[in-house]
Amino acid sequence: MTDAPARQLLPVAGTRETARLLWRLLGAHRGAMVAATLAFAVAGLAAMVPPWVLGLIVDAADGDGTSGDVLRLCLVIAAAAVVGAVASALSLSFLARAAEPALARLREEVLARTLHLDSRQLEAAGVGDLLSRVGDDVRTIATATKEVVPLVVTSVVAVVLTAAGLFALDWRLGVAGLAAAPSYVLALRWYLPRSGPLYREERVAQGERAQALVSGLQGAPSVRAFALEQAHLEAVDARSSRTMGIAVRVFGMLCRFGARTNRSELIGLAAVLLTGFFLVRADAVTVGAVTTAALYFHRLFNPIGALLFLFDEVQSTGASLARLAGVVSLPAPPPSVPLTTGGRPGVRVDGLTHAYVEGRPVLHDVSLRLAPGETVAVVGATGAGKTTLGAIVAGVLRPTCGSLALDAAAYDDLDERAVRDHVVLVSQDVHVFSGTVRDAVTLARADATDEEVRSALTRTLAWDWVAALPDGLDTRVGDDGHPLTSAQAQQLALARVVLRDPAVVVLDEATAEAGSAGARVLEEAALAATEGRAALVVAHRLTQSERADRVLVMDDGRVVEEGTHHELVARGGRYAELWDAWHAR
Repeated sequence: MTDAPARQLLPVAGTRETARLLWRLLGAHRGAMVAATLAFAVAGLAAMVPPWVLGLIVDAADGDGTSGDVLRLCLVIAAAAVVGAVASALSLSFLARAAEPALARLREEVLARTLHLDSRQLEAAGVGDLLSRVGDDVRTIATATKEVVPLVVTSVVAVVLTAAGLFALDWRLGVAGLAAAPSYVLALRWYLPRSGPLYREERVAQGERAQALVSGLQGAPSVRAFALEQAHLEAVDARSSRTMGIAVRVFGMLCRFGARTNRSELIGLAAVLLTGFFLVRADAVTVGAVTTAALYFHRLFNPIGALLFLFDEVQSTGASLARLAGVVSLPAPPPSVPLTTGGRPGVRVDGLTHAYVEGRPVLHDVSLRLAPGETVAVVGATGAGKTTLGAIVAGVLRPTCGSLALDAAAYDDLDERAVRDHVVLVSQDVHVFSGTVRDAVTLARADATDEEVRSALTRTLAWDWVAALPDGLDTRVGDDGHPLTSAQAQQLALARVVLRDPAVVVLDEATAEAGSAGARVLEEAALAATEGRAALVVAHRLTQSERADRVLVMDDGRVVEEGTHHELVARGGRYAELWDAWHAR
């Protein structure tokens, strides 16, 4: 199966932009950050005490020290351990008080930008790119906040203080410890240029894998209908294999990087011991001081190794943060542009043509007038262009050419959010949000009262079954709550329309998922939701077109007939054929 065309992925922020975002998020919790920094410093200083005291114990044993001196020094080590433990606990606590709210704020900002993302931009990027960001990338940063950041800070403090301790013992021992630095630098110079691009490539591959999986799941009925299961499985397998291959390359590179760091440790420790040997022979330092120096340098193994190996996690976290910062940096939605009409607006469509693939239009020169309060049904065979027309009128798609207007306000002069404020789309694919029934309805208007919610549910014929639920409006529905039928979920969606009270409603086969038992109830609910509004109804059941003010009959992307139900039946054309076939079922 050939790969899909290259997608216009959502932006990825640069280093400066990502750093500014991180500074802004953490800057709101400066007090906790300062306290965490001080606690990390105290914990680092406490960890310096045992090697230093062990050196004193060596000197005491080598000289005139007594068992009492050794005991007192051991008590100092114990006290340092207690102070270090308390400081470490406080450092993690204060870090959590700063990092967790910052992470929560990042999630909120990403969600806010995502919910207001231009649908055309989302179409171009693909759902997989967005899902990998709000899923994999957020999870990576959350894990780093709890595990990677404390270890990085602890390691940096340990390296700085231990290096200072080596120089405090004797500057020559400090210089000897620095002998390992060139080897560490060479290891990093080998690793960094190779790992950064590879991690970015891995993130993109994860997004492509998610896109392949999601598109297959979302289109499962069509995939099965056209026997395309094997092709989609091969696509998922190819994207998964590519992601796995990149992960294996990352691991192999990490193993080679580990061998280089072990070599650096050997060079540094050997230099410290050799220098210490000559200094002791020259009576420049004591055996205890060299012991302390060797323990200090050995103590650097873990923090330096952690810092070097955590480049794996740090770069992965940085790549994830840059991808989320790219979403946050998207322009905020402008304020909704109010219409200057005195009443409810209608919709005017002129010369509408649209092609998903250049040169293959699915709509041809469609014109339409949708007056305030008028219901227009659109009928036709599958593939006639009905859903595309509905999506364009709803502002979800931008047509290839042609114009649309809400009264005198052209869609092009209104931002997408402004169009959504006045035009609502209800499709046959309705998601049941996890939460109470009240939550599911008030998504349309958060300040709605219970009386308004009950009124909306009553108008859409849903109040009787809602009232019969265990907790009424407080009954939890969705994945972790009371299961709803397709018809009930659609009734909640229609109740949201009533509560939102838009000027224009587009129903795209909104009753198609109801079985025969619930079809009539759902059609009545849809009729109530469109009452008093300009409504474009993509009709799955021709009983809806029978009750519409006008009917548009589409075929191959063109309007081939237009009129009332009775006029079109009497004309004996395409609509009459569809009506006869409907009644003959």
